[in-house]
Amino acid sequence: MTSNLLPPDELHPLSNRFAPAGTPGARLALSLLLAGISLPRRRFAPANARTHQQARPTEVSRLKELILGGARSGKSLLAEKRAKESGLRVVYLATAEACDGEMARRIAHHRERRPSDWGCAEEKLQLAAKLRELAAPDTCVLVDCLTLWLSNLLFAGQAATQAEAGAAIDCPLLQGETAALIELLPTLPGHIILVSNEVGWGIVPMHPVSRIFADEQGRLNQRVATVCDQVTLVAAGLPLKLKG
Repeated sequence: MTSNLLPPDELHPLSNRFAPAGTPGARLALSLLLAGISLPRRRFAPANARTHQQARPTEVSRLKELILGGARSGKSLLAEKRAKESGLRVVYLATAEACDGEMARRIAHHRERRPSDWGCAEEKLQLAAKLRELAAPDTCVLVDCLTLWLSNLLFAGQAATQAEAGAAIDCPLLQGETAALIELLPTLPGHIILVSNEVGWGIVPMHPVSRIFADEQGRLNQRVATVCDQVTLVAAGLPLKLKG
């Protein structure tokens, strides 16, 4: 009796022949191959056979990713690595401002290690509007980082002054911009990678502005994590998956 099943070692080349790489058919065939399941020969049509069913266009995935970590944890390096691996056009969206020599050196260090073919944009305050402008199905936007963006909001608006005075925080700029980001993120096309600091594991700061900053950073991280597909915590250069 002759079997009409293809052995697993013949399945892979045939799956590529009759189902182009990246299509649902190719993914199904490869999944069956890895599971050790053979397919009946009659499922494969001749190479020159015509079909009335048109191939569906590949749906572009939407991926929102948050990468957290402390200072010098390796979070930015991981974000850059994942941007390179995305296979998409990359735009680095910086939120830092070179307000002194130290920050200028930090910015220069980040710039030197980025690939020369990456695009670069800057936005200190209106992050949601800038992301809406840059995001596209064929683009990976890397935002580095939410922490400096939050600091910019605190001092550009009324929040820092209110904290210094011991008053309740009621800052339209802070509230409006963070809410706009959370609302926008799930709707954006392409791959969005956001880098942020985890600052809540140390002692409670003595200065009121520092305390408000730590509180707002924790709240922002929680809100962004809720709307992201993947969340990764980095410590000592090692990633720990928290979500996705």
